[in-house]
Amino acid sequence: MAEITAALVKELREKAGAGMMDCKKALTETGGDVEAAIDWLRKKGLSAAAKKAGRVAAEGLVGVVTDGTSGAVVEINAETDFVGRNDKFQGFVDTAARLSLGVEGDIARLATTAYPGTGHDVQGELTQLIATIGENMSLRRATRLSVGDGVVAGYVHGGVTPTLGKIGVLIALESTGDKAKLATLGKQLAMHVAAASPRSLSVADLDPAAVERERAVLTDQAGAQGKTPEIVAKMVEGRLRKFYQDVVLTEQTFVVDGETKIAKVIDNAAKDVGAPIKLTGFVRFQIGEGIEKVVTDFAAEVAAQAKV
Repeated sequence: MAEITAALVKELREKAGAGMMDCKKALTETGGDVEAAIDWLRKKGLSAAAKKAGRVAAEGLVGVVTDGTSGAVVEINAETDFVGRNDKFQGFVDTAARLSLGVEGDIARLATTAYPGTGHDVQGELTQLIATIGENMSLRRATRLSVGDGVVAGYVHGGVTPTLGKIGVLIALESTGDKAKLATLGKQLAMHVAAASPRSLSVADLDPAAVERERAVLTDQAGAQGKTPEIVAKMVEGRLRKFYQDVVLTEQTFVVDGETKIAKVIDNAAKDVGAPIKLTGFVRFQIGEGIEKVVTDFAAEVAAQAKV
């Protein structure tokens, strides 16, 4: 059996990212074979991950990457905000975002994509992080936008780095115009989306069920005022227009100037870039949105334990 030297332990730590004592034990169990020790640690990591799998992971980071005519955004969750400041976790999210460009933002394909510099895939690398950092983590979602000619611009809000933060946005602009000016416009629109959180690109893209729910509520509100059916119908249509201005991107007022409708902002920009511009899509990921978070009263928890 090979001697378990400090250098061998250091080599394994650098490759596997596990703790010193775990690395020493892994080498002892595998007779000093580094590659076998990596597998041993991965198996241990899987066990550790399983124990943590039931814990809510609603924090973490959103990663955004753009490359000319395409861009990708991923959300990777952890249990605490503290993990978002971990260099290894940040590196993982950034790499995952870049890899997602090549798999068209498909989260299932991303999970099985080879992770650079390792002998395992993205999910395997995440398992290593779970074992090393000690929190439940998950690949939650990813998507990609692309255009034939134009730019895909990105923006990160609440960033810990230029590409990682709490909110990530992509904007897809189709145009043959000046790409640098298009990118500037795209960045401004992405900042708007981060702030205004629209539900859809256009009125036609809105979920019909959501529109009908809104119409039903508005109809009940107007009807309660004792108006005639004709007046109620007019009131509802007027209030629906206000609803569209709140939730539809092209109908919203640009947060940068507080007065121009987004559709008009794009029309005006076409003159500057030298060609028509079509806004073909947007994506907005906010960390943890839609995940039910468990709120714990720490003082009450300690007091309860003290009574046991």
